[in-house]
Amino acid sequence: MTRTILTIILLIMPFTSAAEEIIKKGEVLDLVRCIEVAMAKQPGIIAAAGTVKVNESRVGQAASNYYPQIDWSSGYSRLSRASDTSRASTFSSADDSGSADQYTSSVSLRQNIFDFGKTEAQVQAQNLTAGSSRADLDNISAQVVLNVKQAYYGVLQAKRNRAVADETVEQFRLHLEQAKGFYEAGARPKFDVTKAQVDLSNARLSMVRAENALRTAVAALNNALGVPEAPEYDLEDNLSFQVYEITFEDAIGKAYENRPDLESLILRKRAAQSSVTVAEKGHYPVLTGSASYIRSGEDFPLDDGWNAGITLSFPIFSGFLTKHQVLESKANVSILGANEEALRQTVFLEVKQSYLDLREAEESIPAAELVVKQAEENLDLATGRYAAGVGNPVEVTDAQVALSSARLTYIQALYDYKIARANIEKAMGER
Repeated sequence: MTRTILTIILLIMPFTSAAEEIIKKGEVLDLVRCIEVAMAKQPGIIAAAGTVKVNESRVGQAASNYYPQIDWSSGYSRLSRASDTSRASTFSSADDSGSADQYTSSVSLRQNIFDFGKTEAQVQAQNLTAGSSRADLDNISAQVVLNVKQAYYGVLQAKRNRAVADETVEQFRLHLEQAKGFYEAGARPKFDVTKAQVDLSNARLSMVRAENALRTAVAALNNALGVPEAPEYDLEDNLSFQVYEITFEDAIGKAYENRPDLESLILRKRAAQSSVTVAEKGHYPVLTGSASYIRSGEDFPLDDGWNAGITLSFPIFSGFLTKHQVLESKANVSILGANEEALRQTVFLEVKQSYLDLREAEESIPAAELVVKQAEENLDLATGRYAAGVGNPVEVTDAQVALSSARLTYIQALYDYKIARANIEKAMGER
């Protein structure tokens, strides 16, 4: 998902507070729709988006030193005259109690004129930190997308497994009716009926388990979407096999270029390098201009006055504070550099494993299809032999169980391929 789409979704988040407002009852959701819901409702994404706003605000805070700082103050004081009569002229307007009113009002302005690039370095560091937080948001979004894909395909797998279980129940029910017919006609023993009843009961038990697995998978998907109390909906079934063509060289190249967690770490390292510059600027002076206008007095109209000046502040000795701040910043750069190399190695391993899993899953599907066809043929032969009176119920049961197992294995292969593709897409940092 592109960052533009993610931004739009984050803008509409405040208007989708309840599950019913974002998912309609009976709605048919495809994978893209599920991802859109998760982007809008997952708390992790909302928190990460808030972190982005925090860091973007800090950019403005750092840039505030470019602008003048203007303050206005106004005050009132009640002054009491000392007993010394020699100071009586100071309170010429004092009342009988020996006290006087004092009014003040002032406006002051302070402007940073030159700080040897310290403010610029601070703004640059905060910009890089904000960029890192945006990459972190992309990384969290990628994990959410992977979680949604896994849960989405998990529901599709569970639905197909339930369909297999339902079909197995129907097959054993038909076999039971056939066995009863043969028994009543005296062609088969009572054992065939009993065996068919046991097989049907076991198939129904498997059906119960498949139904519960489906409910669990739906709950997992709702949790991945961020709407655990979502109304009932249906999913578009796209578990079918489609070849995903990519070479390992292309995959690892895309990963190094697109991975948001790697991008975040690189930006954090650059921010740390800017922090070194900020710390080193502590050795340099700061030139500041200031001006103020004041009105004060005991009676209105108040007397007025003003002052203006330039201040050069030069740090002579700070107890080696600046030196150690520089050392700390350089150490942080070294740490982040090592973490970047470690992450690159991790990315390589993730892409390699995902690529191998994708190739394995791709090769498994044709083999699983062949097993299903063979199992179907075997069941046809077993049921035909039984109907002709030359087979036995154990043979039919084994053939039906083998077919159910083959179909479940094929569904698992389809699921594995979809998950392998989702994993390699995340490993490559595809958005």
